[in-house]
Amino acid sequence: MSKRRQQEQAWILILALLCLCDCCASQISYSISEEMNKGSVVGNIAKDLNLNVQDLDTRNLRIVSSYSHKYLDVDLRTGNTFVNERIDREELCPNTVKCSLKLQAVLDNPMTAHRIEVHVLDINDNYPVFSEQSYIYNITESLLPGERYLLPIAEDADTGSNTVKTYKLSQNEYFSLDVQSGGEHGVSAELVLQKALDREKQPVIKLILTAVDGGKPAKSGTLQININVLDVNDNTPTFSKSLFKVRVRENTSPGTIVIKLNATDVDEGMNSKIMYSFIKRGNIDPSNMFSLNSETGEISVKGTLDYEETPAYEVRVQAKDQGTTPRSAHAKLLIEIIDVNDNAPEISVTSLMTPVKEDAELGTIVALVTVSDEDGGNNGVTHCNVVGSVPFKLKSNYKNDYSLVVDGPLDRENIDLYDVTITATDEGNPPLSSITVVTVHVSDVNDNAPRFMDYAINVYVKENSPTGFVIHTVNAFDSDLDSNAKLSYKLLDNYAKNIPISSIININSETGDIVSLQSFNHEQLKTFQFKVQATDSGVPPLSSNVTVNVLILDENDNSPAILPPYSEHGSVNSESIPYSAEAGYFVAKIRAVDADSGYNALLSYHLSEPNGNKLFRIGTSTGEIRTKRRMSDNDLKSHPLVVLVSDNGEPSLSATVSIDVVVVESTADIQTPFRHVPIKEESFSDLNLYLLIAIVSVSVIFLLSLITLIAVKCHRTDSFSSYSAPMITTHPDGSWSYSKSTQQYDVCFSSDTLKSDVVVFPAPFPPVDGDLISINGGDTFSRTQTLPNSEKCSDFYRPWGDTVDRNTAAGR
Repeated sequence: MSKRRQQEQAWILILALLCLCDCCASQISYSISEEMNKGSVVGNIAKDLNLNVQDLDTRNLRIVSSYSHKYLDVDLRTGNTFVNERIDREELCPNTVKCSLKLQAVLDNPMTAHRIEVHVLDINDNYPVFSEQSYIYNITESLLPGERYLLPIAEDADTGSNTVKTYKLSQNEYFSLDVQSGGEHGVSAELVLQKALDREKQPVIKLILTAVDGGKPAKSGTLQININVLDVNDNTPTFSKSLFKVRVRENTSPGTIVIKLNATDVDEGMNSKIMYSFIKRGNIDPSNMFSLNSETGEISVKGTLDYEETPAYEVRVQAKDQGTTPRSAHAKLLIEIIDVNDNAPEISVTSLMTPVKEDAELGTIVALVTVSDEDGGNNGVTHCNVVGSVPFKLKSNYKNDYSLVVDGPLDRENIDLYDVTITATDEGNPPLSSITVVTVHVSDVNDNAPRFMDYAINVYVKENSPTGFVIHTVNAFDSDLDSNAKLSYKLLDNYAKNIPISSIININSETGDIVSLQSFNHEQLKTFQFKVQATDSGVPPLSSNVTVNVLILDENDNSPAILPPYSEHGSVNSESIPYSAEAGYFVAKIRAVDADSGYNALLSYHLSEPNGNKLFRIGTSTGEIRTKRRMSDNDLKSHPLVVLVSDNGEPSLSATVSIDVVVVESTADIQTPFRHVPIKEESFSDLNLYLLIAIVSVSVIFLLSLITLIAVKCHRTDSFSSYSAPMITTHPDGSWSYSKSTQQYDVCFSSDTLKSDVVVFPAPFPPVDGDLISINGGDTFSRTQTLPNSEKCSDFYRPWGDTVDRNTAAGR
C-alpha cells in the first residue's frame, strides 16, 4: 500500500472519531436570574441528559469549570442542578449585555462530558450613579431661550431594560429637560433654556437632575446642578457634525492621528478662539487612551488599544471659546476598534487526575483541557494536539474542550514522571500558538517507613516556662510520595515520677510541636523521658519511634531567705558592742539560704545603709559584720544597719534585714543570749503603758518558745513539720534545722557558734546529681566530697554517694 493511501485512511479514521465524539457530547442550556438564593434549582440535569438518577452517584456526576467559584452544583439524589454560590452578573460579566457560564457535566464509568451553558439574566439590583455629586454650569444672561447644555450621564451597572431609561429635572421656571434616546448607546439628556436669565434677579439657580432606570420597581440617582448666571459672549461654538465616527486597528502605534475635530464660532477675537477638551463620563477617562490637541482638535492614539478589552470607545468632546464668559459646544465621537490576530490561544488544564497508577487502563482520563482565544472570527478558531512520543493523547469532548487520556502502557520503574506538551494554534494570519506542559506522576506503593534524624533527642527547657510553650519540634521524613509521606505524631505511654507523660506535655499530631501542659519547676523535676511515634498515612501505615530526653534548667526564681536568729517573726534585731572595741571587732553574722541551684544560689552580703559603711563593714561571702575602726566620742550610741543579701542569678534577687548596733560602755553590759531594744526615756503616759505591756508580753512569749525548743533538742525527738512551707529552727547549742514538708535537716556549728560557717542544703533532701553544697565562707562542694571542719557531725558529712539514713542524719 502506498504511503499516500495510508495517509488518506488515517485522515478518514480521525474524522470518524471526531464525528463519533460530537455525537456522544451534548450541550444543555439554562437561563437563571442573578442573585438567586443559594440552593435554588436551575434544572434537572438527569432528565435533560436522559440519565437514571440511581446512576448519578455511582458514575460520580460532577460539574467542573475554569471559574474560581463553584457557582452551580448537582444533587446526586434528585439530579437537580442548583445554585451553590451567589452569582453577580455585573461582577461575572462587566460591561457586557449577554452573560453566560460555560460549564461541563462530567461522569465516570465510562468517562463522558456534557457542555452546560447557563445564561445569567440581569435583575435591577443597581442604582444609577453620577460620577460627581454636583455639577456647575456658567451661563450668560444674554442667552436666548432654546439654548441647550449637555448634562452628565448616570452609570448603571445593570443592562437592558434595567439600565438608565430617562432623566427628570426638578421643577423650575427657567429650564426644561430634553431626554434623547441613543439606542444601543444609552440615553442622554440636555438642559434647555426656556426663559431668558436675569443675573441681577437670580445669580445662582440650583436644580436636581434625577436618573431613572427601567426596572420594576425603578431605581434612581440624583445630581445637584448649580447654574451660575454670567454675562456677555453670546455666540456658542458649533461642531460641523454632532456625531463623529472613526475606525482604528487595535495595533495602531501611539501618536497616530485618529481624527481632527472641527468647530467654528462666529464671534471675533478671543471669543472665537476655540479650545478642545474631553468630557469625562462616569469612570471612563478617554485621556488614558487618546490625546487631544486643545488648539487644533487633533485626536491621536496615546495608550495601547485592545479589541478584546474594549471593542469601541464612546467619547464626549467639548469646544469652548476663550471669551470673558466662555461658551462651549459638545459632540459625540465613536471610535470603533478593528480586531487583529494579536492573542495567542490560551490552554487551561482542569481536574488534573495525578498521580496515575502504573497499571492504568487505556483511555483513563488524566486531565480536562480547555482552549480559548479572545480574538474574533477565524482569529479565534483553534486546533489542539499533543507533541512528541508519549503514552497520552487528546480526546475531543465538545468544540474546544478535550480530555487528556492514557494511550499506552505505563511503567513507573522505567519512568515515574511525564511532561506532556500540549500545543494550540489558531487560524489567524499569521497564525499564533501557545504551549503548556502537563506534569503527570506515576504513583507507587507505601514501602518506606518514616525516619528521624537521631535515635534520641536532648531538649533543654528553662523552668517556669509558660504553659503552652513549645519546648521542641520533632521532625521525621518519609521518602514516599503524597499520602504515603504524610506523617502524624503521637506520644507513647510513659511515666515521669509516676506521673503520666500525657499530663505533662502534649504533641501536635500534624506539626510535631511538643507543648508543655504545665510550668516546670527545677526544684521538683529535673529530667524526664518519653517516646514519640511518627506514622505515615499509607495503606498499611508504617511508623518509627524516637526517644526525647527533657532536662529542666534552673532559673533564679527563689529569693534568699534570712536564717535565724535575725529572721524570727516579730523579733527586734539588736546587737551591742563595747565602746572600747578595736577595728575588726566581730559584731554579728548574717546567714541566708537560697533554694535555687548553682550560681543562682551563690549569695553575697552588702551594707545598703550609707551611714553604716563609715564604722562597719561586712564580709561579702561570709556575712560577718565587723568594725572598721575604734569608736570616737563623735560617734552615735546607736547605729541602724540594713544588710542586703543578693544571689548571683540573672536578674539578681535579694532580701534585707535590719540590725540596730548599740554602743555600751563595757563588755559587762553586753547581753549575748538575749537581745533588747533600748527604750528612750520619755514622759509616762497611757501610750507608754500599753507599749510596756506589749514588750513584756512579747518577751515572755519569746522566753517560753526558747525554753520549749531547748527541751525538744535535749530529748532529740524526731518530729516532722506538718507544713509544706520551709521552716528554720534555732537550737541553744548554735545549730539550726531546716525542714520542708515531712523532712527535717540539721546543720551543725563548731563550738564557737558566732564564727562557725553555715552549710546550706538544697531542697529536696537528699541532693541529686549536679546539686552543690555551698558554705558561706565561699567554698562549694559537690555531692561526692566530704565537708571540712565537721568534728561534731563527721558521720553526717560523709560522701553523698554512701547510704545515709535520713532520720539518723536529721537527729545529729
